[in-house]
Amino acid sequence: MLAEDFFTAVNGPPLASNTAIAKDVAVYHQTLSPSYGVRTTFRKSATPVGGLAVSPAHIFAAQQDRAYLHVYSRLRGGQEAAVPMPEKIRCLALAGDVLIAGTAEGRLLLWETLSGRLITTPPCHVQAVSCLQTTSHHVLSGSDDSNVHVWSLSQLLALGGAGGASSNGTSSSDDPEPEHTLARHRAAVTALVVGSSASRDTSLCASASRDKTVVLWNYQTGVALRTLLFAAVPTCLALDPVARALYVATDDSTISSAAAAASSANTAVTAATAGHIFALELFGDKPLLGARGAEAASTAASITKSFGAVPEEAGPANCLSLSYDGATLLSGHPRGRLLQWNLGDGASSNGAGSTALPVELANLNAAITNVVFVAPAALTARVVPRKLISAQTVVKPSQAGRSYSVAVKFDEEPSTDFDALLHEPGFPGQSLQKAIMALQQSESQEQVQEQMQEQPEPASEAASSEAGDAAGDSKLRRQNAELLEIINEQQALYQQALQRCADLEAARS
Repeated sequence: MLAEDFFTAVNGPPLASNTAIAKDVAVYHQTLSPSYGVRTTFRKSATPVGGLAVSPAHIFAAQQDRAYLHVYSRLRGGQEAAVPMPEKIRCLALAGDVLIAGTAEGRLLLWETLSGRLITTPPCHVQAVSCLQTTSHHVLSGSDDSNVHVWSLSQLLALGGAGGASSNGTSSSDDPEPEHTLARHRAAVTALVVGSSASRDTSLCASASRDKTVVLWNYQTGVALRTLLFAAVPTCLALDPVARALYVATDDSTISSAAAAASSANTAVTAATAGHIFALELFGDKPLLGARGAEAASTAASITKSFGAVPEEAGPANCLSLSYDGATLLSGHPRGRLLQWNLGDGASSNGAGSTALPVELANLNAAITNVVFVAPAALTARVVPRKLISAQTVVKPSQAGRSYSVAVKFDEEPSTDFDALLHEPGFPGQSLQKAIMALQQSESQEQVQEQMQEQPEPASEAASSEAGDAAGDSKLRRQNAELLEIINEQQALYQQALQRCADLEAARS
């Protein structure tokens, strides 16, 4: 059965003198299914919202109001390095083996963890970078200056020449520029989320802002697709794995008393509610996008009906994260509560149905700032193509040098012909080709022998050949018997090996 794992980061001192939770635990490696549990903990970190990134081998955690990154090894279960950075880090994102950091000065830092190469852009935002998202080809950066920049990842990583970012932090005429600037918000951008599609026509992203709006964009064209209006400030976003629905968490403490009284009939704002979770179907019965929408794309949609209410004792959500099957939503809260929302309950915010109720998964006794799901173990091993190399240790960034060394481990294990035959679904093509060639060779030899037999032989030679043939036949029969015995022994050994493999597979399962 697939094991769904996720990582949770906290920030700040313990909220209560709880002896069951260690005071210095800052990052948790947890399992959601088949049953909830804590697998590993990592200590000594203060991670801000959006400051956690997880790779198959490492965990990267930014430090609150500090120019440091803490790097933890997932393989060894402890801290590997404390990496100094040129500026204070606000948020992190991973693009393969490249860690991208947004700074308080409005820059982007790109750290190639395998080589130590550090790339620094000029101040692309006039205020701090508040959130980051990456795709296979692009980097999206949101800022407190209300803008979202769309960058080409290949241009940012280019080695010198036009388009390459500076490795020493200085500006030059070759510094890269954003492909698009998404400018529709009037206040700081609080969250970004991007879809998995790489097609230009379906490149969907959403940005939330303190101006109480969420804007849906096509980030490759820079076109705003729809604007969504909320009664409170949206603090975090999550997008369905196949972009069917958008989930928005709001902070109801930002609603004025007059606005709360006016909207209480629709959003059920009460003293016992700290915020709401909204579930918006993008392409459902009442789609917000596409030609089937009831309203024009230029019309702002007011969202009033929530999917679920956040209890007051938890506080407004700091982060949202969806499971890989899109059936479970996790939310982290400033009072230490980790809530689980079953997306099969309730209804979407643009549909009909009852309000969903969360289940408290854990209380971590500190403000939860990040929740990040990782790919299921079986999915990583069998469906995703396995990489031939992996990073066992990171190379600390260097701003001075121009020569870099790559430190990796080759993961490809030597395989035998027996392993290939055992895991092949049917007969391998190479074995079939060898058998066909052997059959063709035997047929050609038989044809040559038939032609030689058709030629007349002298009488004296015929008598001697008959005696030789008799001796040769007896020798050939003996060799055939020995060969048959060897084949039978090999078949028996092969059957024993297959039985042992089947027993091992049964024991593992």
